Amino acid sequence: MPVPTLPSIELVKAAPKQLDVLIIGARTGPDGLTLLGLPDALAKTFGKGFGGPQAFAAALGVTGKLEQTTVLPGDGVRVVVVGLGEEDSDDYDLRRAAGVAVRTAAGLAGSDPLDLVLALPSSDPADIRAIAEGALLGAYTFRPISANEKPAAVASISLVGSGRGAAEAVTEATTLATGVARAREWVNTPANLLYPETFAAEAKELAKGAKLTVDVLDDKQLAAGGYGGLTAVGGGSARGPRLIRVAYSPRGATQTLALVGKGITFDSGGLDLKPVEGMYTMKCDMAGAAAVLAAVRTIADLGLKVNVIAYAACAENMPSGSSYRPSDVLTIYGGKTVENGNTDAEGRLVMADALARATEDKPTALVDVATLTGAAVVGLGDTVAAVLSPEENLVDAVMDAADEAGELFWPLPITEEARGKLTDSQVADVKSTGDRAGGALTAAAFLEHFVGETPWAHLDIAGPAFVTGGAKAHIGTGGTGFGVTTLVELARSMAD
Repeated sequence: MPVPTLPSIELVKAAPKQLDVLIIGARTGPDGLTLLGLPDALAKTFGKGFGGPQAFAAALGVTGKLEQTTVLPGDGVRVVVVGLGEEDSDDYDLRRAAGVAVRTAAGLAGSDPLDLVLALPSSDPADIRAIAEGALLGAYTFRPISANEKPAAVASISLVGSGRGAAEAVTEATTLATGVARAREWVNTPANLLYPETFAAEAKELAKGAKLTVDVLDDKQLAAGGYGGLTAVGGGSARGPRLIRVAYSPRGATQTLALVGKGITFDSGGLDLKPVEGMYTMKCDMAGAAAVLAAVRTIADLGLKVNVIAYAACAENMPSGSSYRPSDVLTIYGGKTVENGNTDAEGRLVMADALARATEDKPTALVDVATLTGAAVVGLGDTVAAVLSPEENLVDAVMDAADEAGELFWPLPITEEARGKLTDSQVADVKSTGDRAGGALTAAAFLEHFVGETPWAHLDIAGPAFVTGGAKAHIGTGGTGFGVTTLVELARSMAD
């Protein structure tokens, strides 16, 4: 499938005189409402008869509250005002503000795509990058699979900004947004079109035009190689499993970041079948694999001087006569045996294979990303992901990277109680599941068995990976591409 189409974006020093839709900001402070980015020529006539632009905007309900959007009527131009919050407040988030403003503006499009002018003026490269990234991701939509082709609502964005590093910031934002959109596109693709074999083909396509190498193990090679988790989970489907390995090795890099992503392209629950309401969105259960593959391409496009090896552990979890069963004993890559507790806890089994294989690359750090447990959603909600690791320094590095990326993570512990729930199997080295209490902790404790002495962190993104309600800020409905930018920033922190 093609790379998702995002609007073109260019940096301009000032808003052009002729424009159709203009996006500006609003803040509140001791002196009341302030509009930011309104061109001087427009300010002279805008709200004439109302006491000026600020008074006109206030009369139409503009408060400056973060992410509030209001469309103001004008003479030949429509103005979208987005709230940036109170002056000197901690909720100043340009990425989110730009995203929600562009989504609001996109709703004004008719039959022809819009050319937007985004005037949240700044000379700070970090601000400009956040504005550009949020605007591009706010414009992303998954194009319906239809015989009637419909153009995207937003064709181009002119971003008002200037200063040293501004152009480079827009270029970098475009690269990051393209990576996130690529992950979103994979997650949003129906499971009859994206399954292990076609996902592997996507990975090969991903490598074109970049300094990436791709290796794929098919179902026969996985069985011969002792990958018992992937072989078991994928055994119930007519579409066999795949282990995808994508490597980026820039000259002179001394640090190696290994990434492992859960790639369950559809999760029916297997023989422990999910209820109907829990199955419909399960095309998203490969969001971890989408994140690591999109991240390695983005890291390569940015030219970061760090070795990155991404593994996508892909299978379709289906019930059939060849399905694996609860109580089966599986031999994971490397030889450790697992007593399977539940066929709907399949993600940790394919991840175990990939984690064990990734340790053979002797990475400096190993990070896995997975839509792994409903317990993480219950505990943290649908906007915050969990990070679990026995390595405090790696947890701090992930949290710092997430803060730079504008993604929300929260550390959870891997407790001795969680570890103890998995070690009393009578038939294998370890159990795959414990009881319901602390399910996210137990899942991480299971994965810990397969990383050896390698510094490792587990990212459970089950909550924020897929949005079923309304769009929020720069995140639309469906796949979010969550985790991509955090992984990129983690790689940046390790780069030589």
